[in-house]
Amino acid sequence: MTVTTLVRAHTDADPHAIELSIVMPCLNEAETLGVCIEKANRFLVQSGVVGEVVIADNGSTDGSQKIATDLGARVVAVPVRGYGAALQAGIVASRGTFVAMADSDDSYDFLGLMPFVAKLRGGDDLVMGNRFQGGIAKGAMPPLHRYLGNPVLSFVGRLFYPSQIGDFHCGLRAFRRDAILALGLKTTGMEFASEMVVKATLAHLRVAEVPTTLSPDGRSRPPHLRSWRDGWRHLKFLLTFAPKWLFFYPGLALAALGTVLLAALLPGSVHVGSVTLGVHTLLFAAAGVIIGAQLMSFAVVARLFGVREGLWPTSPRIEFARRLFTIDRTCIAGAVMLVAGIVLAVAAVRGWAGTGFGDMDVEGTMRLAIPSVLLCALGVQALVTGFFTALLTSD
Repeated sequence: MTVTTLVRAHTDADPHAIELSIVMPCLNEAETLGVCIEKANRFLVQSGVVGEVVIADNGSTDGSQKIATDLGARVVAVPVRGYGAALQAGIVASRGTFVAMADSDDSYDFLGLMPFVAKLRGGDDLVMGNRFQGGIAKGAMPPLHRYLGNPVLSFVGRLFYPSQIGDFHCGLRAFRRDAILALGLKTTGMEFASEMVVKATLAHLRVAEVPTTLSPDGRSRPPHLRSWRDGWRHLKFLLTFAPKWLFFYPGLALAALGTVLLAALLPGSVHVGSVTLGVHTLLFAAAGVIIGAQLMSFAVVARLFGVREGLWPTSPRIEFARRLFTIDRTCIAGAVMLVAGIVLAVAAVRGWAGTGFGDMDVEGTMRLAIPSVLLCALGVQALVTGFFTALLTSD
């Protein structure tokens, strides 16, 4: 007797009694979908887990839907194209307390789901597979993904967020359905994999990891994944939700470098070997301070906006910024810098007037004009940032 006749999904189970929903995204996966469903069904029967198989179909035209229904799976039609869109719809339609998700290309072993279920039963909210710990079969992952894409993006994820996950993009993972739905996941593409880990980490969910294996794709056609496009989408998402790394740290470095150069060059030119750093370098240093200050203010605004919109929880640092950037304080700071800038501008004009508004001492005048412009720009920025943060923190 074949596996197909022995094992079928629990389509007649009480929806309230379903513990595990196994969700697979599908777009023309007729070659491998049946094998994946059979393995998922076999796992449910052999493990004694009450569950269901849900196929989130993205508009297949190769008969994938019939293959799924013939094997007892439940098919959910998803009109919006994309890996993330299909999985979101499948998760919403699932009825289990827990959800396991994996591709329907026969690259992941559905028979090895028990460690994931055990972790969830033990209280974890999200359980990630780690292909680098469990083993990657020859030909299962392109060298570009194995040695550059996945390691680099996973490292960036661990650097930007307080996460210890070693494989951010493993397609096999399991989670508490209610916990993940509460995160409000929105991305429709491949970056959905990163969004889930990032938002789970920011929400302080219990995240665990178990080794899993990756086998070669069983399909004869190329995968839907596009290396550079989807890699950029992952990186873009990681940066978007990490304003400290996108704005604050680069801004701090730029402002610090500019401040050091300003302090060194305001009294006069500096000679480094055969190179002379003069008033032109002073101009670029001032620009660095302005741009750096703008980036840091963007970081503050982005963090406060994220809290306001529920993208991440508040923190002691965010509350400190909320108390620091009040309208009163920023108006005072901005006014002081504006007045100081205007005073320097007046001094520069008076120096020019001393020459009868004729030929001026360009270098001497610039050493007044550049700090004047810098202080005026920082003053206006402080005023604007203060009012903007007040808008974001108002009830």
